[in-house]
Amino acid sequence: MTDLEQAIDPWLQHMAWRRDFARWRERRINQEQYQGERLALLERTAGPARGMRLLDLGAGMGGFAVAAALGGARVTACEYNPAYCRIIELRAARHGLRLPVFNAAGEALPFPDGGFDAVTAWDVLEHVQDPARVLQELRRVLRPGGHALITAINRRAWVDPHYHIRGINWLPRPAAELIIAARGRTKAGAAFRDMQRLSAMHYYHYDELVRLCERIGFAVGDLRERELREGRFVSRKASRRALRAALRAVGLEGVAYRAQRRWYTGMFELDLERRP
Repeated sequence: MTDLEQAIDPWLQHMAWRRDFARWRERRINQEQYQGERLALLERTAGPARGMRLLDLGAGMGGFAVAAALGGARVTACEYNPAYCRIIELRAARHGLRLPVFNAAGEALPFPDGGFDAVTAWDVLEHVQDPARVLQELRRVLRPGGHALITAINRRAWVDPHYHIRGINWLPRPAAELIIAARGRTKAGAAFRDMQRLSAMHYYHYDELVRLCERIGFAVGDLRERELREGRFVSRKASRRALRAALRAVGLEGVAYRAQRRWYTGMFELDLERRP
């Protein structure tokens, strides 16, 4: 077992209930090999990666940060969990990269104003203490016209992205957490210590999140909806592709997408462009 595997494994055991755990573990160990879609999304939104000053906030185990650095971006990784910082360093080292890694919270970034062309914050906003403060910090460290690509969880998500249980986001949080415990999917005993319980995480209604970002000084775009308009959004299931084709034929594909975004989808993917 490599040093990287030894460092990662303690942070995976709380998910051992997954049927696909072995495959899921392999993807965590080799995360940088599975970032093609997000790298392409970054480049279509913010420009060529080569030479881009990129901050990966909440870099986690470093898969995206390392992949972007291999693609030529000038990457700075910022991660709140000290153990994850070590994992990022190990992942970068196996590619011969010397990647700057900062252990810091998103609410107080140790970077100058306007120092980055782009920021990515994948799977971060739900776990922070103060989402509004984090978004303010993203705007501060971006140059005018720079882009922050973020994800956020839908408060109405039918299948919860963290616990993989249907319908719990339509219940009061105490009831939802009883179901999570009954299904054996809590993170009790895991290495995590903060912002991991469902009741502690920040989920949003889409319009609510857009208004928050606009108040802070961003122009907001839905990355998935943009991909849909450009013909780049491809459903993985044949049945969904057929349904989308039928809706497109009668001019209702966009309407159907926005209804799904409001009432069903698990995660929003947003482009936040810094206004001057």
